[in-house]
Amino acid sequence: MHVNRNSRARGRALRRQALTGLLAVGLAFGGTAAAPAFAQHKTAAAPAAECSAAYRIEQKLSTGTTWRMCWRYDTNAGLVLEHISYQPPGEAAPIKVLNSARLAQIDVPYDDGSVEYSDLTQAGFAQGLSAMTPAECPGGTIKTVKVPNGDPRHPNVNGLCTTTRSRGHAYRMQSDSGKVYQAQGKDLLIYTVNQVGWYEYITEWRFQDDGAINMNVGATGSLSPYDYDAGDGRGWPLGKGAKAYATSHSHNVFWRLDFGLDGSSKNRIEQYDSVVSPPAGGAQAPSNKTTRTKVTEELAGDAKNMRWWRVVSDIGKNKDDHQRSYEIVPGASAKYLGRSFTKHDIYFTEYNKCEQFASDNLGNCGTGAGKSVDKWVNGQTLTHPVVWMNIGFHHIARDEDQQPMPVHWQGFSIAPRDVTAMNPLTPPALADQNGKPRNGS
Repeated sequence: MHVNRNSRARGRALRRQALTGLLAVGLAFGGTAAAPAFAQHKTAAAPAAECSAAYRIEQKLSTGTTWRMCWRYDTNAGLVLEHISYQPPGEAAPIKVLNSARLAQIDVPYDDGSVEYSDLTQAGFAQGLSAMTPAECPGGTIKTVKVPNGDPRHPNVNGLCTTTRSRGHAYRMQSDSGKVYQAQGKDLLIYTVNQVGWYEYITEWRFQDDGAINMNVGATGSLSPYDYDAGDGRGWPLGKGAKAYATSHSHNVFWRLDFGLDGSSKNRIEQYDSVVSPPAGGAQAPSNKTTRTKVTEELAGDAKNMRWWRVVSDIGKNKDDHQRSYEIVPGASAKYLGRSFTKHDIYFTEYNKCEQFASDNLGNCGTGAGKSVDKWVNGQTLTHPVVWMNIGFHHIARDEDQQPMPVHWQGFSIAPRDVTAMNPLTPPALADQNGKPRNGS
């Protein structure tokens, strides 16, 4: 939880002192943690490296899918992933998905109106990168990050974990003959921990073996000891009786995705809406009609029942001659209506190099351009669309938040739609069932 500006600065200083010892312990492990490194799987189809080995992540998962990308660390945004490609089994070459992906803001307004924080651009989010020990990166590798404008005594922090995780069933199917086909899915997991005030943000990227990408931010750490003062109905009592109230507040997290499907930034945006109508003409059930709207100009969009969007490749098709695309799948969100830039769930804007942060943008984008993403939606034609996703969480504290505070997650995902002709993890025995009724295998 955040605190008022003076108390927050004091809190950061105290926390920094406490973390100094932990940083020293983390640094003692050197450039890479003692945990085993990922095996590097080389293939003939591997593209030319777009970054040096120190900044390259390449992981072949046990189910046969390979993810490749580069990483860098930004002065304000923290971890930035670039040149992200996906190569499932059966594909001769990597399929480019994203030019770049990163956080674009964490806006934190308090319910009593006393303060509002822009954690990325004003509160030292990137400089708060925390060192991790091997126990926090089980089975993986901890990479060393040179933190720009960080603590000069500890400019290098062992703070970027890359590892793999099982996620449970990737699929299960029982055939007519009784044979069960099932596979357990694997993910490449990449994350950092950044401390801001008394909060610690876990920024997590999950790359699934079926091509989906999940983006989440988890807030943990501590409830601020300076913040038990809201007794006006905008807080929640903690501790014995009803004397100490923790002030409620929102976390409005923005992500910025620059798609580059099949290596081209000239992607298209489509919106789909479905409408259910009552039974008619003797039909047994209601009917459902889905319509497609081509989004040709910049858009501030809102999630609605049975509405979804996809980003479509302008040049790439799968083996079934269908255009490749990625569907945007919003997560649960508590939309904050107090600011113009948080009033919408998603924004599609035309690429502009200086438009980097959803609010309190630091770039000089020209006179009258505005400092927030809502101001950039001004009728431009979309030829190189950038996706901005806003997922909100209203944090009303509870007794269980102390101590330490359990992680509360917020995020969204993008899912492949026609990127491959079949399920990329299809077992060989079912490979002939493309576009056909299932047989009794």
